[in-house]
Amino acid sequence: MRRLALVLAAGALFLGACGGDDDDDSSDGGGGGGDDPTRLVVSAAASMTEAMGKCAPEVGSAENADVKLSFAGSDELAAQIRQGVKVDVYAAANTRLPDELYDEDLLSKPVEFATNEFVLAVPKDSDIKSVEDLTKEGTKIAIGSESVPIGEYTRETLAKLSPDEEKAILANVRSNEPDVKGIVGKLTQGAADAGFVYVTDVNATGGDLTASKLPADLEPEVTYGAGVVKAGREPKLAQTFVDRLLKGDCATALEEAGFGRVP
Repeated sequence: MRRLALVLAAGALFLGACGGDDDDDSSDGGGGGGDDPTRLVVSAAASMTEAMGKCAPEVGSAENADVKLSFAGSDELAAQIRQGVKVDVYAAANTRLPDELYDEDLLSKPVEFATNEFVLAVPKDSDIKSVEDLTKEGTKIAIGSESVPIGEYTRETLAKLSPDEEKAILANVRSNEPDVKGIVGKLTQGAADAGFVYVTDVNATGGDLTASKLPADLEPEVTYGAGVVKAGREPKLAQTFVDRLLKGDCATALEEAGFGRVP
């Protein structure tokens, strides 16, 4: 009997931590209308991990909010929204995915809030200095999978090379990662010699990786888009967060991390 009581008590604690039935959420949607912080769930592309991690507490303090951050590949986060996962804000590393969710009536009209620079990243002291070096046989390359923005940008860039160069580089690809953090991990762990990421991801390694700027004719235009998820619980607070991506705590954090402002 004592064992049964312990099991029942543990189950009650678990249910209490989860907040019970989702349908009983008592939020007022106002972002800080009561004494208890309002929970806000933000799904953001993995390349924004450091910047969002810095600004979220500041937004939370200003708005009496408990900002929960979820990072992954932009495509994975979009898929979660389509599956009904309760999210308030969606911020992607491209504009295509937010536009698609808007067309599906799942997201408010998205806004462009930041830019980034697409670069060739290598471990420090590497002999690889240019895209041409990636054609050498035996070079281990990590890139993003086709479905994520970083993978799309990579293939867009490689398609601008000569057919022979593109074929040689793709033949050296050893892994297709679900987000930029996977590529960075392969590079810092020595599992890859080079990879294509954003300059902000290189900055975040504190010198473990170096970035080589691409020729202007190879550079893709990298623009980030965000919007309020229509099925989210906190539309007003979510809009406040999106606004702060354009001007405020998060805009400043993004700029300090190396992101560019949208003209």
